[in-house]
Amino acid sequence: MQGALAAQIPTRVATPSVSSISRNRRGGASVSPASRHVTSAGHVVSSATCAAAEPQTVVTVDLDDRSYPIYIGTGLLDNGALLRSHVPGATALVVTNETVAPLYLDRAVAALSKDGAIRVEVVILPDGEQHKSMEVLMRVFDKALEAKLDRQTTFVALGGGVIGDMTGYAAASYQRGVNFIQIPTTVMAMVDSSVGGKTGVNHPAGKNMIGAFYQPRCVLIDIDTLKTLPDREFASGLAEVVKYGLIRDADFFEWQEANVDKLMMRDEEVLVRAIERSCINKAEVVALDEKEGGVRATLNLGHTFGHAIETGIGYGEWLHGEAVSVGMVMAADMSERLGWTDATVKERTLALLNKFKLPVAVPESMTVHTFQNLMAVDKKAANGKLRLILLKGELGGCVFTGDFDSVKLFDTLDAFVSKPQ
Repeated sequence: MQGALAAQIPTRVATPSVSSISRNRRGGASVSPASRHVTSAGHVVSSATCAAAEPQTVVTVDLDDRSYPIYIGTGLLDNGALLRSHVPGATALVVTNETVAPLYLDRAVAALSKDGAIRVEVVILPDGEQHKSMEVLMRVFDKALEAKLDRQTTFVALGGGVIGDMTGYAAASYQRGVNFIQIPTTVMAMVDSSVGGKTGVNHPAGKNMIGAFYQPRCVLIDIDTLKTLPDREFASGLAEVVKYGLIRDADFFEWQEANVDKLMMRDEEVLVRAIERSCINKAEVVALDEKEGGVRATLNLGHTFGHAIETGIGYGEWLHGEAVSVGMVMAADMSERLGWTDATVKERTLALLNKFKLPVAVPESMTVHTFQNLMAVDKKAANGKLRLILLKGELGGCVFTGDFDSVKLFDTLDAFVSKPQ
């Protein structure tokens, strides 16, 4: 794709209530009352069935016959009937890490195996972005083969973005494709990585360079799991929430500005709203462009700069959201230098990220040369030409383009490696 692609997808006026949104196929997302759910396996789950832990809201990712629900609420990890309704076979493999396992693994296994119809296997991986590799991924395949799991099995990702990405790629690859479910336990995974089917692992030369588009059967978001999430991880996930406001949902950005304190206090009602609105935005874009041929690339605002930071300083040194936070400020800075936005967009971006206690300056070890080398192998580049997501016009507007003055890119890189923002 050459030139610029405007990302002017319609936004809504106010954060929706549980049952207020019903969109058609082009809209790409719907929010349903929590009293009746049709699962991706075709089963209907009633309120009576889920009485122990009813979803507070359900967002649907509309992909025709591969559509799936995102359940959002509290206590959902114990809703075995809801979870099992998305497991079509008699076996499941729960993939988690050493941090999450002591907290939530027993509950997930109990929910899956409660009626005795599903045999549950478990594999526990090391925690951290530095372990998102083919070598570690092989442990999932080893366990699946050792347990003699067949094509009817379901892989269940229990953890943050790294676990979700790796489990999804394992599911896409094992015996050429098995079912999988996402149970995200971090803000980052809940609002972004668990939705949309991007899966994969890192390569030493670049982040997420090996992977596949592969959709889950459902996403089950139990916000109670955020109670054990460290503050740094919590803040990291908020970077992706800010992103939705910047690229397509100005009302959501303003809502965040007005609710900073409640978000940082992890107020339950405010968290549900933030996660729901983020998932609606993500679902709408994915429905329009599942495999990132155009408009879906706008979801990567700040990611080209951010991925360069993650790779340049070493995987795991910074959290993904921390790198994206800096990347969004760099994108806002470059957009202003190009004359595509006024100064207030960058100022408001900086102010909100600062309030969320996210970094806005690049690590001292990064250089212009490092940025340039790593950005050159970005997945969004085409025919040797770098393409970026940049802000344009009023807050909530952006473009995906390779048509920009490269001098302005250099000026932004030079400014950020020369002094703090």
